[in-house]
Amino acid sequence: MTQREALIQAFLTDAGWGNARRGRLADDASFRRYDRLNRRDEPAVLMDAPPPQEDVRPFVRVARHLEALGLSAPRLLAVDEVNGLLLLEDLGDATYTRLLAGGHDEEALYALATDVLAEIAARPDAIFAGLPPYDDQRLLTEAGLLTDWYMPAMLGGELDSEARADYAGIWRSLFPVARLVPETLVLRDFHVDNLMLLARPGLTACGLLDFQDAVAGPATYDLMSLLEDARRDIDPLLAERMKQRWLRRFPALDRAVFEASWAVMAAQRHAKVIGIFTRLCRRDGKPGYLVHIPRVWRLLEAALRHPVLAELNRWLDRHMPRHRRGVPNG
Repeated sequence: MTQREALIQAFLTDAGWGNARRGRLADDASFRRYDRLNRRDEPAVLMDAPPPQEDVRPFVRVARHLEALGLSAPRLLAVDEVNGLLLLEDLGDATYTRLLAGGHDEEALYALATDVLAEIAARPDAIFAGLPPYDDQRLLTEAGLLTDWYMPAMLGGELDSEARADYAGIWRSLFPVARLVPETLVLRDFHVDNLMLLARPGLTACGLLDFQDAVAGPATYDLMSLLEDARRDIDPLLAERMKQRWLRRFPALDRAVFEASWAVMAAQRHAKVIGIFTRLCRRDGKPGYLVHIPRVWRLLEAALRHPVLAELNRWLDRHMPRHRRGVPNG
């Protein structure tokens, strides 16, 4: 038995789950892994998030806050923040991803998720003390994943310092545009892989997963993440209906301001994701995400058509021309 496994077993024993059956549930793009436990037909989920690579404290804080807002995050059954171990309520298997693959009503699923985001954005108490800001440095570091990982992989070398400085300067001029919409709790990975349909009333029917990276940021971000999904194509008409549904909660919000903020956040996220998927392959030996890069480039190029992003579009055409925007070698 490894030292890590001994820690896990002691944690489960202390929580009263030491004799539970246990099997792998999922891995994700981080160092976390998830096991499903069963104790006398009672299920639970073990999150194994080993430090120092992972820190479960943000997950714990956000889970408790979402529950206080009346939303469905997994209940915390046992917590060991020092060793990165959590025992969580098992919300089942009805992820949006599985339901959509099985032909479930797409409109209804997206409407429920959109309503959850509108509720969060409408709540003045959504932002809690200690929630980190989605500040310029964080946004810029993420956008820099495109130049740090993807572009060297495709171009065979690093960008020069002048090009990097120009790229950073363009983004710094764009972030204030993104912040013209109201600030709210941003869960940051709000997409179908992290949403579940539960047999609960109203907004609690939407189960929320993977929110440990939550920040206080522009209210456009999570809705954009949902409707411009890196992993699946979404009918533009459906996306527009969901935008309108969300906007009906905020009649005073100017549509042009909303669209400009959306475009900046979309470009930032898609640049980040292209870089992350490349890094997952090159650094972490996880090439499976590369298949999504052509879709993410299409989404990024669509965002770049907004006039506010004209300078970024020109920079990319100059330093990362369209004919070079392929998939890195796995």
